[in-house]
Amino acid sequence: LMDNDTGPPLARPAVLRSLPRLPDSACEVEAIGRVFGGSASLFTGPQATETKVKLLDASAQLAQYDVIVFATHGLTAGEAGARAPGLVLTPPDTPTAEDDGLLTAAEIATLGLKASLVVLSACNTAAGEDANAEGLSGLARAFFHAGGSSLLVTHWSVYSSAAVEVSTGLFRTLQDEPDLSHAEALRRSVLAILDDPAQDPLRTHPSYWAPFAIVGLR
Repeated sequence: LMDNDTGPPLARPAVLRSLPRLPDSACEVEAIGRVFGGSASLFTGPQATETKVKLLDASAQLAQYDVIVFATHGLTAGEAGARAPGLVLTPPDTPTAEDDGLLTAAEIATLGLKASLVVLSACNTAAGEDANAEGLSGLARAFFHAGGSSLLVTHWSVYSSAAVEVSTGLFRTLQDEPDLSHAEALRRSVLAILDDPAQDPLRTHPSYWAPFAIVGLR
């Protein structure tokens, strides 16, 4: 954190940039985008900013998306100095109250969403806010408050390749059978990994496929 004379402390962009790279995150959103075809809007790298999210919200475009995917780091309160749970986006050179690179739960809760599914393909997005906490973190609750109907969250740090396999498998399943529940689509995506005899043994271990969960209305 760094001091901010006009409001709450700001995230330090240098600290956010020092977080481990997620080498498969761009591949993940591009693969999901191909499932949806021309109806998908992709924002990666320098476009994936807190400013962009807030502009999409202010123009009501964010409310038009039925599915929203964040493939990035999720921080719990206190992690990497975060003042609150949040999603790490591309940090600006100079942090401001509007954009310091960390989209916090409080900021998420003010968004206007109508998404049937929000994918938080990140680390610990369903974790409690401290080591002894139970249930959904403030980050996940914030998306419900903003209007999301259901969430794909993770219970611990995930392999980036697992995030790609599980999320793209889920969406391909829903494309083939749109009436399935999100939970059933997730189950089938995981089973496709486990039932593949050619899989690396790592991919059949629960540490690889088990952190993903659907919470919400569908």
